[in-house]
Amino acid sequence: MGRSIMTEPTFWPAPAKLNLFLYITGRRDNGYHELQTLFQFLDHGDTLAITPNASGTISLSPAIEGVSENDNLIVKAAKALQQHTGCQQGAHIDVEKRLPMGGGLGGGSSDAATTLVALNHLWQTQVSQQTLAQLGLTLGADVPIFIYGQAAVAEGIGEVFTPVAPREKYYLVVKPDVSISTAAIFTHPQLQRNTPKRTVSALMAQKYENDCEKIARKQFPEVDKAVSWLLEYAPSRMTGTGACVFAEFDTAQDAQATLDTMPNWLTGFVARGLNRSPLLDVLQQQTVGQ
Repeated sequence: MGRSIMTEPTFWPAPAKLNLFLYITGRRDNGYHELQTLFQFLDHGDTLAITPNASGTISLSPAIEGVSENDNLIVKAAKALQQHTGCQQGAHIDVEKRLPMGGGLGGGSSDAATTLVALNHLWQTQVSQQTLAQLGLTLGADVPIFIYGQAAVAEGIGEVFTPVAPREKYYLVVKPDVSISTAAIFTHPQLQRNTPKRTVSALMAQKYENDCEKIARKQFPEVDKAVSWLLEYAPSRMTGTGACVFAEFDTAQDAQATLDTMPNWLTGFVARGLNRSPLLDVLQQQTVGQ
């Protein structure tokens, strides 16, 4: 092990995402699903405090219950960058976790993307954004969108992006006390898999819906109850494969007023939709400050 030279940590956001719509348009022979989905970021998420060092090892704190360090996407992302570049440096990463696991907000994928982007900068490995996205795709289907950092319609199996600029609304995001695995939804025999493909302009102009919501509400009564409650206040639907549900508002005050009436069987927060990820802003600040 090399001599560890600790420096001051730098702080990097790992924002949540919402799927403002999600349509399943087919299934490939290998089992992967074809989809069309609209990603938008939130001004709410995890924070990674990253301290590079000369040890060559990746350390993480605090430990996440039920997830071994080697299985953590943050550690996997750092090691993937080391392996791809031959970088001999290490890092300690401290995670302030705000996003729930199994919520459909992309917390693990966002953490992995932030790790790749931040360490590429801090280690000065000079990997292109496109290559970082390719590395990210090996970790999870949603990782590349967080690396690109622009609101986009994703197609194919989620790897083909068209940048778009939906309205940056305010959202009340709530989570019932249930965690849903993506596999449980995507393997369900009753999942709708034949929604017609549409052009991006047609998708953006139509009412937004989520093909996974019907199955999730059927399988998880807590999700059904959450959607039913939110619909009393504003247009609402599930994000991703759940379990989080969101309602959209024109003002932060209206979103907060609804949060104030939230029943105690839900947890939630208010956030603004962002078409540009705050991760890109921090990267730009770090680059200019060098």
